[in-house]
Amino acid sequence: MRLSFGQELRQVQKQILAPRMIQSMEILQLPILALQERIEQELEENPVLEMREEDPDLPAEDYEAETPDAPTAEERELVIDEEKGNEQDFERLLNLDQDEWPDQFEDRAHRSRQELEEAGQRKLDAMANMTARPQSLEDYLRDQLGWFELDPALRAMAERIIYNLDSNGYLPSRIEDLLGADATREDIELANKALALVQKLDPAGVGARDLRECLLLQLVPGMSNYEELQKLISNHLEDLEHNRLPLISRKTGYSIETIHEAVHELRKLNPKPGANFHESYVPNVTPDVFIDPVDGGGYRVRLEDSQLPTLFISPQYRRLLQSKDTPEETREYIKRKLNSAQWLIDSINQRRGTLTRVAQAIVDYQNEFLDKGPEAIEPLKMQQIADTVGVHVTTVSRAVDDKWIQTPRGIFPLRKFFVGGTVSADGEEVAWDAVRVKLQEVVDGENKEEPYSDEHLVEQLAKHGLTVARRTVTKYRKAMNIPSSRQRREWKK
Repeated sequence: MRLSFGQELRQVQKQILAPRMIQSMEILQLPILALQERIEQELEENPVLEMREEDPDLPAEDYEAETPDAPTAEERELVIDEEKGNEQDFERLLNLDQDEWPDQFEDRAHRSRQELEEAGQRKLDAMANMTARPQSLEDYLRDQLGWFELDPALRAMAERIIYNLDSNGYLPSRIEDLLGADATREDIELANKALALVQKLDPAGVGARDLRECLLLQLVPGMSNYEELQKLISNHLEDLEHNRLPLISRKTGYSIETIHEAVHELRKLNPKPGANFHESYVPNVTPDVFIDPVDGGGYRVRLEDSQLPTLFISPQYRRLLQSKDTPEETREYIKRKLNSAQWLIDSINQRRGTLTRVAQAIVDYQNEFLDKGPEAIEPLKMQQIADTVGVHVTTVSRAVDDKWIQTPRGIFPLRKFFVGGTVSADGEEVAWDAVRVKLQEVVDGENKEEPYSDEHLVEQLAKHGLTVARRTVTKYRKAMNIPSSRQRREWKK
């Protein structure tokens, strides 16, 4: 290959998306909460864009819902011509009050002093009703140190250990690592004494360096099977994990019944004593789509976007744009802001129509799931919905991304309804979710004294008309946190 510098002419074909088209796709992809934030941001940055204040105490106006089967007037292709300055857009913009959207140019009603005070009071009430920050594990342990008369050096070392605990209450670092390379023997003795003090605090097991030590710290003399638990935890924890009860019985001389009793007490101990002090993150899910049953069967989707403000373009700036006295620099500024505001309004309207049609197509395809449950879900690909709605598959992907739907069977992400599948014995397609449901049923109904191996699970699924490979069964079993056949076995005397 010869490398050289030079100029050459080459004819290539590229598809370049206009910036406003990219904005429309971004708006389509936003869930309802993110869209609210985006609108608030645009209202702050664009003086041309305004919103109509609604009185929540007044009854909502009746309106005819548009059918989602065909694109509405707001969903038609927008005029994009950067070279000509979007003159067609501005011409349509100036004529909107005499044309198709007269509502968007109504003057905004100013809020009274009483309405502003009531809105402020509602915000204050919401702030007052916010839940307080829960007490952390570090604060809880430090409070307990106040119960003891401690030497300042010992207290400081105990606090250092407390602040080095992980989220489960374990000490992942070695004592020597907490002290540094120049630590003396006295420093190590002080640290070990401080660690012993921390390990006496509540919750029991805190400050342990591994699972074995954590469980041993929770044992109390006089509790049921105390001696047996000490020996099992100290020497046979791995055997217990793999359900090797006969091996433990041979090594310890305990009967299977005694080991079962000890394991029953062992399960009462907490392997993660610090986990209760850390709130698990639960995402705030607000459905974008709701499902309403239709008389005679079937379901119809409904978008819950009533919380979105009604946007319109300020008539004041429109008049400034039409005025001959407005400086050219100001006119150019207003043009840019008008263009941005109208594109946002059009993008929101297009999002509403596209999401409604996509969601309705999904619901129509998954009627059996809504009627009968997860075992009746049908294999579905995004391309099928794209063909039904008449859009590109990437549009379907953006429409369902991070969107949730409220159904009679609970709240689900829209992406849940797109599942692969396998072919049953009679040639019908079966979704993988249905295979998982049947796998759980087979495991729940097995004889626990002789549980099915993965090969036997394949045979059992085949009896129900499901042809699945053994590696697939193994993968699903692990994903569903179903233990292996050895771990599921129940040993008798």
